[in-house]
Amino acid sequence: MMQDATAPRRDPTRKNVTLLAVCQALAMSGSSMLATVAALAGYMIAEDKSLATLPVASQFLATMLTTIPASLFMRRYGRRAGFTVGQLIGLGGAVLAGFSIYQFNFPMFVVGSFMIGMHNAFWQYFRFAAADTASEAFRPRAISYVLAGGVLAAVIGPELAKLSVDFFEPVKFAGWYTAFVIVVLISISVLQFIEIPRAGDQDRRDTGRPVIEIARQPKFIVAVMSSMIGYGVMALVMTATPLAMVACGHKFNDTAFVIQWHMLGMFAPSFFTGNLIGRFGATKIIMAGVVLMVASISTALSGISVVQFWGALVCLGLGWNFMFIGGTTLLTETYVPAERAKTQALHNFLVFSTVAASAFSSGAIQHTLGWEWGNIAMIPPMFLVVIGLIWLRFVTRQQIATS
Repeated sequence: MMQDATAPRRDPTRKNVTLLAVCQALAMSGSSMLATVAALAGYMIAEDKSLATLPVASQFLATMLTTIPASLFMRRYGRRAGFTVGQLIGLGGAVLAGFSIYQFNFPMFVVGSFMIGMHNAFWQYFRFAAADTASEAFRPRAISYVLAGGVLAAVIGPELAKLSVDFFEPVKFAGWYTAFVIVVLISISVLQFIEIPRAGDQDRRDTGRPVIEIARQPKFIVAVMSSMIGYGVMALVMTATPLAMVACGHKFNDTAFVIQWHMLGMFAPSFFTGNLIGRFGATKIIMAGVVLMVASISTALSGISVVQFWGALVCLGLGWNFMFIGGTTLLTETYVPAERAKTQALHNFLVFSTVAASAFSSGAIQHTLGWEWGNIAMIPPMFLVVIGLIWLRFVTRQQIATS
């Protein structure tokens, strides 16, 4: 029977959100394994131990450099093609990084990590892809539900790290990259079922306002500030955590436990963060995130037991969730569909520029100044976000008064 051409087209949004949440879970499982293992693997094979976090930093640098090309590639060829290419790059990076551990080749390990970072740049658009076909009312929840996939990652990732870390004993950590390859292959299979229409020729030609005009909007500035600083300070502390815990005499399983709960803190609230934003507004949720970041600093500075590392990293994850989802949601209010690719690309570029700088400095701060100063460094950026939120509220009130 032929389908009526005039029948309304089926809305693929909820199917896309479900599939992208699964892919987010898989991607973050790999990312959480990296957070648990990569710095320790780098420390094991690097001659200069102050460079132990360089592989993680190179990953964030690659993500920063690839965000804009990834967005433009997906604008031209579609989300599914872009996400698949990103996964294939990650596959190659994992094979190279795993082989470099066998060879005790630190430069090769950095290159493999760089390729994994390129792969990360593509899947960082999962949350935006979920918003592509969502209504304005459902958009905050679509973004939030995709990030909620990270809850599974919080359980799967560290457990995979513990199970695979000694898989190729006596070559420690190499087994993790085999597990990563399996995760990537599953992701590629799932991605083939998403339904996000490619932009038409007219949409690709119409790019909307100049990007500088979009970036001058107060909402854009505060949205980027929230995402950028929230992600940056989280990366600064999380990257240093495995090294700090080892330096304090804690076991690898304790480190995996803390990172696991950190990941739960990052993603478990996503089941309701979208609803909270719908009820209270993005700016209030961002402010709540700042408060949680301050709680993380206070807990970290109170001592170095496993419980105190755990409390600090849970609060850090919760703060990241509110600041990042709040910032992402606020960003979607600053552009029309024709401006989507370049606005999202600029946002992610600025975010991962900050994350790369944080990751690069994390190892040096931990090695030379210690765990306490890594946490103290979070305070000034948090203050800037508060100032930005106050400024946005003032500007919004002025606009309402003059309209």
